[in-house]
Amino acid sequence: MMEISERKPSYYNREIQSVARALNILEVLSKAPGEEKVGEMQLGEIAIATTLNVSTCHHILLTLMNRGYVAQHRRGRAYFLGTKIHELSSNRARQFSLARSAMPELRQLNMVTGENVHLAVLQGNDLVVLAQLNSPKVVRVNLEAINLTNSSHATAIGKSILAWLPDIEIERLFNEKGLAKYTPATIVDFGNLKENLRLVRRFGYAMDHEEFVVGVASVGTALRDHAGAVLGSVSCTLPESRADTEHFDLVKNAILKCAVDLSEKIGYSKLDLL
Repeated sequence: MMEISERKPSYYNREIQSVARALNILEVLSKAPGEEKVGEMQLGEIAIATTLNVSTCHHILLTLMNRGYVAQHRRGRAYFLGTKIHELSSNRARQFSLARSAMPELRQLNMVTGENVHLAVLQGNDLVVLAQLNSPKVVRVNLEAINLTNSSHATAIGKSILAWLPDIEIERLFNEKGLAKYTPATIVDFGNLKENLRLVRRFGYAMDHEEFVVGVASVGTALRDHAGAVLGSVSCTLPESRADTEHFDLVKNAILKCAVDLSEKIGYSKLDLL
């Protein structure tokens, strides 16, 4: 019995020490110095800042990377905080009901465009719809019975979020989930997806022409919080038959305005957003 009583405290002490070391690494990364690459640190720098030997530090970093709390650039091998940290911090904001706060702007978007409106967030690896307003038109898209959970690569509302994640985080996400093929137009090659997301970043909005559902188009853009982090996205979904240049431009411009209005509402600068 004496051996058991002596081992138990030692075991728990090691567990507590491991947790403390992991938290120290996260705290160090959150305060990482630098002007051009704020928030990035090399392995040796992290080890020194946390007083850990390089081997132990690397082992903990690998564990944190596997859980999404830390990510690493392919070039330069620098480490930075992963999207899991953003997810945890954003959950607090969502407790105040993002959907309820956004509803006036979503209703305005629904009225101006006459199309379905969605508000969504990425929770872990899943795309989660927080709010949906149906088109008042007779001919409209009905997605109520369709699960959007795994569709982030095939929908404008999902790509609007993915575009602002580091490539390594996107690759990790789809290594776990795969790139499901919904229609002949679905992007199922990771290289092609990265190029598509590059265009989303360039133009500020994402498009989907029959990538998720045949005969359906959508356009979406990211919604940001007061710090500039992407909270989620807003989109309009419409029949492909109505997606002519004139109407699609109207929908696109209305969505961009909606995103600006919502971001200003939660304290984000309009100038920085644009």
